[in-house]
Amino acid sequence: MYRFICVEKAQFTVVLLCAVLGVARSSYYAWEAGKQARGVPEREDLALVQEITVIRVASKRTYGVPRVHAELRRRGAQ
Repeated sequence: MYRFICVEKAQFTVVLLCAVLGVARSSYYAWEAGKQARGVPEREDLALVQEITVIRVASKRTYGVPRVHAELRRRGAQ
């Protein structure tokens, strides 16, 4: 619902959208404020997936979880 409000607020007021959807404006604004904080872990996850993919391709897909984990630790990943 909050994504819908975010998209449609260019056409309609947030007050109207929240009233029609039965959502408190404060909840929408709290979601909006937390949007950036939620994006940080997603970017970190994507970077980790890319690094794991590089390790797997470099090992010709022979490394399993223990070796990939060891390689990540060697490279300094948390």
